Amino acid sequence: MEQHIVKILDISPLTHDVRRIRVEKPAGYHFEPGQATEVAVNEAQWKEERRPFTFTCLNEDPYLEFTIKVYSDHNGVTKKIGSLHAGDELIIHDVWGAIQYKGEGTFIAGGAGITPFIAIFRQLQKDGKIGKNQLVFANKTSADIILKDDFEAMLGKNFINILSNEKTDEYNYGMITKDYLKEKIGDVSQNFYICGPDPMVQAMQENLKELGATDSVITVEV
Repeated sequence: MEQHIVKILDISPLTHDVRRIRVEKPAGYHFEPGQATEVAVNEAQWKEERRPFTFTCLNEDPYLEFTIKVYSDHNGVTKKIGSLHAGDELIIHDVWGAIQYKGEGTFIAGGAGITPFIAIFRQLQKDGKIGKNQLVFANKTSADIILKDDFEAMLGKNFINILSNEKTDEYNYGMITKDYLKEKIGDVSQNFYICGPDPMVQAMQENLKELGATDSVITVEV
């Protein structure tokens, strides 16, 4: 199995509990937007504690970037990563992932499930191919919206936010239901990309199929 020890170049906050981490990029290391790798902290007690994280940079960038939600309420890997600094080391492994761009459509993300879509949208923006793609992003509160300004700049009115725990004039309120999807998506023959907590992904798949979408147009992580 491929393994690389890389130094952290920079850690910056994106929200109250999300960190952007940039690390060295090994020579010849390549990924497709939407793909991920397993990451571990290069310390004796953490080396075997691997967790999957998605690349959120462009493949051509001279560094690798991860956008990681830190769960500080339990002593796990993300809490440990959140305590690291520039100069500390991570271990990265093989590239993998099923979420890759197949054409215009609707992206549906829940919380940190947005991460596979970040590099995809950044690549589309660079290539001038944002087109009619839209993103439906579910979070608890507006403070949880990752890269809000970036997505607003890229997608404009096609960046649709829904909040489950906060009512605002700016965003929709509630959960992503079948009726909500029907209102937002229109054509069910378009591509759909779904990433988020497992129950949400399953529910979105079921909702889309009930609306008439086929398995062939629905992409999820497996």
